[in-house]
Amino acid sequence: MGLAAGDLQKVLDLTEVEAQRLERLLARGGGLAIELERLSGLGIHPLTRADADYPGRYRQRLKESAPLVLFYAGNKELLGQPGLAVVGSRHLDEAGQSCAEFVGNACGLSGLVLYSGGARGVDTISMKASLESRGFAVGIIADSLEKTIRIPEYRQALGKGDACLATPYHPAAGFSVGAAMGRNRLIYTLADHAIVVASDAEQGGTWAGATEALKAQWLPVFVLEHANMPQGNRALLEKGANALPYPLPVRPAQLKAWLDEHVLPGKPQVTQPRLF
Repeated sequence: MGLAAGDLQKVLDLTEVEAQRLERLLARGGGLAIELERLSGLGIHPLTRADADYPGRYRQRLKESAPLVLFYAGNKELLGQPGLAVVGSRHLDEAGQSCAEFVGNACGLSGLVLYSGGARGVDTISMKASLESRGFAVGIIADSLEKTIRIPEYRQALGKGDACLATPYHPAAGFSVGAAMGRNRLIYTLADHAIVVASDAEQGGTWAGATEALKAQWLPVFVLEHANMPQGNRALLEKGANALPYPLPVRPAQLKAWLDEHVLPGKPQVTQPRLF
């Protein structure tokens, strides 16, 4: 700290370009401290890969591609606890809406965490249902964490410790397609099972996240199956995803046990993380 670029180059055996870049980064320490203090005042805190309470499933499943830094608000202990990931399109038919609400209720009634992306549609329906069932919800946000924490129902749940909102991006960052795609894997890799409610075929964030999860075999992926399901759902089932029939075959409180029993042979099994 405090060394000039020439000294850094000698001490750390760096190239001239590396030493100059490191000098510039170290000089930003004061501005970084001010920004972290501002975020703390909003209830937003950093969690780095060097911290002991960083989500173990990210280390296990994503390894070196796990985010170096997460910004979070709310109860960080929820990150990586047993739960279900729910993903899908913003535009839902009646079956999709019913399924999203059903899975949220199932998590609330079973003491599981509902993992989703906090976006309109499947995400908000399932997260709201879980919280209303006195359960827990984690939203991995692709943009503007600062704005999301101001949503009344989220703010109340964050204050009670029933929710956590997290992002690998700057809390003030705006929306981008790349950021939305990048956060999808962070939803899947926290959960025990994933449920795809509705997906387009060969395009969109839901499709990209589901196909990556199937290929990487991070966890069992279930897809809602019914007569009028979207083409993307059919294609994912053809790729080897597990089927979740609609109408749903069990009561909400039995959903987790049903999922455990209906993973197709040869598919990844659940590795149980620590409990509260």
